[in-house]
Amino acid sequence: MQRMNAAQARRTALAAQGFGKRRPTNPKRRAVLDVIARTRLLQIDSVSAVVRAHYAPVFSRIGPYDRSLLDGAAWSDSAKARRGLVEYWAHEAALIPVADWPLMRWRMAQYRHGRWSGMRKVIDRNPTLGKDILDVVTEVGAASAGEIERHLELDKPRAKGTWWNLSDTKMICEQLFAAGELSTARRVGFTRHYDLTERVVPADVRDREIGEADAVRELIRRAGRALGVGTEADLRDYYRLARRQSAPAIAELVDAGELLPVEVDGWDAPAYLHPEAATPRRITGTALLCPFDPLIFFRPRTQRVFDFHYRIEIYTPEPKRVHGYYVFPLLVDGRLVGRVDLRAERATGRLLAPGAFAEPGYATAETAEALRGALREMADWLELDEVVIGERGDLAPLL
Repeated sequence: MQRMNAAQARRTALAAQGFGKRRPTNPKRRAVLDVIARTRLLQIDSVSAVVRAHYAPVFSRIGPYDRSLLDGAAWSDSAKARRGLVEYWAHEAALIPVADWPLMRWRMAQYRHGRWSGMRKVIDRNPTLGKDILDVVTEVGAASAGEIERHLELDKPRAKGTWWNLSDTKMICEQLFAAGELSTARRVGFTRHYDLTERVVPADVRDREIGEADAVRELIRRAGRALGVGTEADLRDYYRLARRQSAPAIAELVDAGELLPVEVDGWDAPAYLHPEAATPRRITGTALLCPFDPLIFFRPRTQRVFDFHYRIEIYTPEPKRVHGYYVFPLLVDGRLVGRVDLRAERATGRLLAPGAFAEPGYATAETAEALRGALREMADWLELDEVVIGERGDLAPLL
């Protein structure tokens, strides 16, 4: 069995995710799609403290780019440009390549009667609402849940707020999305506009039938390529699979030589190397990673690969937060050397960094200089004029 030391495994993981490559000088649509060809997905999240989560991983890998390129690939109404990405439940809500949509059919079937118990209760008390919604969308085209609700002339929806305050119409729209009957044609702001899947996903993709076992094996294969090297838990989490699915799929891929068992020094579980994964001698460059970046979104892997303990503190009461509300780890030359709490204050044109913290041994002028450059680059990308450094953390005085 092949052996890797921890540094080799870390460089392999970074290279697989597209770090260490020369950045394009003027990124176009192809460069954006190349990132997703490596990561296979971009997680979508509602938090917009700095920038929506799906935009940030592309920036971390290729630098400043026009966000409309990603919008166009995912939500374009243009008849000229074939849709490159589509939304579905991959690793949570995510953008995935359109070609991967059939790999989720088994999950759509699983969700046909409700993605979770609360949704099933809404279906039970509204047995005809799903058909009514499909009839409206068929007639009027892409529409938000609110627009659909108005067409249905339903009672005023409950107050906006958390997920659990959603109106029944919104819940059933989400159910139809989970079941693959509706898809996201476009977003206006962050609001989904639902349309019939047949109008969003090309017929040659939509008509592909892939059984669960074959689909799971292909998802594990894609996860292996995206991770470079990973444990069974890493491979399973990438598409939020169950162990009963991942274990036999990994065994089959190992038998076929499409995953190679390896021992990684210091790792607490067996690992699997993708046979095409590269292990560069060095990884250079600086990047800020949003909390939902595919490199770090599985926290046990982040700890194992980078020796970096990371927890998002959005839902932690402010007095109990250690590092801040929305914290970006700092990647410098292949290591996570610090973290910075960030907020984009668009009304005043400022990027706020209330706290900046170094990992042990990295509270240095060099780390501060790398972070300073990364913050300035992010501010320019977001069209913010000023970077404002707060007082919390051992990197703040150095900045």
